[in-house]
Amino acid sequence: MDRFTISLDESLAVAFDKLIKERGYATRSEAVRDILRSHLQSHEQSRSDRGTCVAALSYVYNHHERELAERLAGIQHAHHDLTIATMHAHLDHEECLETALLKGPILEVRKFADALCAETGVRHGQLNLISVALGKPHSHGGAPHLHLKPKH
Repeated sequence: MDRFTISLDESLAVAFDKLIKERGYATRSEAVRDILRSHLQSHEQSRSDRGTCVAALSYVYNHHERELAERLAGIQHAHHDLTIATMHAHLDHEECLETALLKGPILEVRKFADALCAETGVRHGQLNLISVALGKPHSHGGAPHLHLKPKH
């Protein structure tokens, strides 16, 4: 493990220590590692549409919008290879929150998220994408399968 030292001005150090406490990190090092992983992941994803990912796409929509629920379901069915599961929650009498768990090629997942969020009546769409490496095909006595490992 490599070690390095950084200097922070007092106000930044106080704010960082507050974040560490709020999130429950045991040490500054653990917090820095998580922040660095997150930043490297974001940087890699912003530069490339290649590779594989897992993702959570969350969006809010008005279920009274004409045929919107059917259109959203249609988009998900058309991309059943990317969609793992969808959770639906009612926020009030009109608004719903859905989160779709996705996996697949980064470019295809982004296109799917963009198409779904572009539907008239969908608001507040956000994609949280995590790059993964594909493991080698193997079996535990059943059908061969792959494991997905988060990068970094």
